[in-house]
Amino acid sequence: MRGLLFVALAFVVAGCETYSAPRYGMSADNIVALKSLAPAQIAVGPFTEAQQFSDGCRAAGPITAADRLGFGAYIRKAFVDELKIAGVYADNGSVTLTGTVDKLAFSSTVAYWDIWLTVSSSNGRSVSVQEHYTFDGAFAAVTACKRVADAYFPAVQNVLQKLIASPDFRSLVLPN
Repeated sequence: MRGLLFVALAFVVAGCETYSAPRYGMSADNIVALKSLAPAQIAVGPFTEAQQFSDGCRAAGPITAADRLGFGAYIRKAFVDELKIAGVYADNGSVTLTGTVDKLAFSSTVAYWDIWLTVSSSNGRSVSVQEHYTFDGAFAAVTACKRVADAYFPAVQNVLQKLIASPDFRSLVLPN
């Protein structure tokens, strides 16, 4: 009886794990592309999530973004960091870009992240991009959920790369 109680307690405790995405690491390709926008000065407003995001991963626990940021705020911070390194960010830029995460979903069984992002400019233009990022899955919940969390960073890198590489992106940073 005591052994059964221990096993049951182990399952309950295992379900309390939180899996956090790593901090964002900038993309050299994105920074090179953003440098071509100079002397543009770009401000960035909020990035919001258009839908409720389900962060539960199996029965193992939730997936969270690094540094206790929300997932939209994580994308915003990643974008701002790249703009800063490229030298085109300004708190009071000639245009302000805001973002909406239209879709944010993952699967720990099929092993993917879906990120649909729309970035709008104060000049009235907007660009939408989508990323379906696949990664190696795992059978065990603990391993699978850790891989989901770890894969958020490269998924964000890819969606930002699609945004910046979009032929319409340059139109976002031109003043009216």
